[in-house]
Amino acid sequence: MLKKNKYLISLLILSILFSNPTTSQESLLNQIDNNDDNTSVSLSAFKAHKVVNGQSTKQSQKKELFLYVAHRFGNINEGISTLFGLDIANTKIEMFYGISDNFQVGFSRESLKKTYTLNLKNKVYVQESGFPLNISLYNSFNYNSSDFLAPGMDLSFSQRSLFLSQVLISSRISEKISLQLSPSFIKRNYNEERILFQNGEVVFEDGLPVFTTYERENNYILGLTGSYKINKRTAINVEYFANLNRLENSPNTDALSIGIDLETGGHVFQLLFSNTQSIDDVSVLTDAEGDWTKRKIFFGFNILRVF
Repeated sequence: MLKKNKYLISLLILSILFSNPTTSQESLLNQIDNNDDNTSVSLSAFKAHKVVNGQSTKQSQKKELFLYVAHRFGNINEGISTLFGLDIANTKIEMFYGISDNFQVGFSRESLKKTYTLNLKNKVYVQESGFPLNISLYNSFNYNSSDFLAPGMDLSFSQRSLFLSQVLISSRISEKISLQLSPSFIKRNYNEERILFQNGEVVFEDGLPVFTTYERENNYILGLTGSYKINKRTAINVEYFANLNRLENSPNTDALSIGIDLETGGHVFQLLFSNTQSIDDVSVLTDAEGDWTKRKIFFGFNILRVF
């Protein structure tokens, strides 16, 4: 969690992003709005590298650098005491760079769980007039460096490491509608133990609280994503990740997010509501801490800037 005065950092980041004159103001628009029937022209399904919280099939072209800044605030259900969550923030900063037109590398750090990530995205197929799908492979190595992962325990580098693999399959099925399917696999080397609750109460044994794990070592997730393009510069996105083998006693839920893309040429600005405050890929897919039915929802935004 970040303190209030760290909003100054966010404002500074915003001023840097939006004050720099861009030489690529139309590049993002051109990629999403190309309707040429020429089979050599690919059709991008989404405006940004992230749909809302999850990955899209869009990626950096050769020597193309993107900066991604994401903010997730606190639970809006806490009301005016935290200004509907705005007093609390989680931040992620990430860079994407195109090694080639088909291969992208990225590096990030998220503040909530102090997670460092090295990721690779490989474009396998692109949608053209003669082929209906964009297909990319996404793999990431994630390192949780937080002290509260296992208080009092000396975890090894391997135990703090998590691995994610995804197949991203999208299609721009019309000028306005794009869909994506994201079969995903996550490998944990350490399952965090937390106090066991039953019927809302702590379970005790011999006068001491009982600890248990709510996580699996191997996790299988299926992501479903839809995007509706309102106009040339605006799109609405819905994203859902179903954890197919979640433990029955897990307090976490499947991540459901709704967002809106605002295209400004060299930037994509995304406003969103989600039931996860986490931003790192693994936590989004497996550890959504909120619940839409209980109005435990988090507001946030993403900024994607091309250089």
